[in-house]
Amino acid sequence: MVASARAWSPVADVAKKRVCFLYIAQHHQVWHSLSVAVAMARGWPDLKVEIAATTQELLDYVSGLLAELGGAPITLVLLPPGWMRRLGGGGAPPKAPMLIANAMRLGLYDAVITPERTTALLRKLGVRHPVLVYTQHGAGDREGPFEPRLRVFDLVMAAGPKQRDRMVGEGWVKPENCAMVGYPKFDLVDALPQRAAPRFEKPGPVALYNPHFHPELSSWPKWGWRVLEAFAASDRHNLIFSPHIRLFETASAEERAAFQRFAEHPRIHVDLGGPAAADMTYTRAADLYLGDVSSQVYEFLRTPKPCLFLNASGADWRGDPSFHHWLFGPVLDDVEHLSDAVDRAFATQADFRPIQVKGIAETFDVTDEPSSLRAARAIAERLEWRA
Repeated sequence: MVASARAWSPVADVAKKRVCFLYIAQHHQVWHSLSVAVAMARGWPDLKVEIAATTQELLDYVSGLLAELGGAPITLVLLPPGWMRRLGGGGAPPKAPMLIANAMRLGLYDAVITPERTTALLRKLGVRHPVLVYTQHGAGDREGPFEPRLRVFDLVMAAGPKQRDRMVGEGWVKPENCAMVGYPKFDLVDALPQRAAPRFEKPGPVALYNPHFHPELSSWPKWGWRVLEAFAASDRHNLIFSPHIRLFETASAEERAAFQRFAEHPRIHVDLGGPAAADMTYTRAADLYLGDVSSQVYEFLRTPKPCLFLNASGADWRGDPSFHHWLFGPVLDDVEHLSDAVDRAFATQADFRPIQVKGIAETFDVTDEPSSLRAARAIAERLEWRA
């Protein structure tokens, strides 16, 4: 379980600072920091880079990506205890208990880098030594990620000025603790071979329906089946149904079996959380984004294209920064005539393209230097500063 470009030597490594890229959630979060781990392992030989995860499946997933990238001197670590993995209900084991069980072990690192905020719990558990780094796992607008746990981290990444200005302006992060580095996920996506897009039997534009898992904001509980049925009845559009990975992560066999009726449909492709749901295969393949509050809309808009948003919650969204992305396309308050609304979204794309371009520029700070290298340098500099 070691991806390494050199032999390990206890004499050579004993004085090195050890950094841990920690994965305690679902596999989609790997995409938001793995390229940073690789950049650091290749470019900072004075650091010992390790990747720790809570399931063997996740470590195998990481190992496969590292192999595709050509390897890096990174040690992979499976966190104990094994029995706790059975508590995940088919998904990732519970994060807080795993952190409690591994607090002493994680406290030995000089830095712990994570794409999720639950790891802030380490400070409450008395872990003081490591530099805590939050890389984010998306660049969306939802207010949930802008919250008090951000203050616990010694370094918080921002993909662009929109994210940085909101975190700093609302008082969640001090300016000196925020590093604007761009979007490391794009580096990983661009470095790996592109997965084949779904093939449809009939021609037509492809829509990606990407509902969020949040029960109060997601369009799935109220309208999801109606959306799928509308596309099933349409002879004009193809559909990729790829919800947020957490929406069906612990779904029962019976709940998953309900989608079998679309398995042979010539115009519908269903993926409830496979590898292609995380690596931008679908956001790159689709011609139109159909969703609610997922940050994946910004990954889709890396290339400006039509969007259509579903306000199933009846949100009073205008002027609310948490719904800023709803300015990028029409917003529906019902799905009675969904196929016609899809056609209108294509027809009116020219009206929305300028604000899409502006929104992407505010969201992703793009420079000639790769985001993963910028992020790795920010972490290394913080370690030097702490020393």
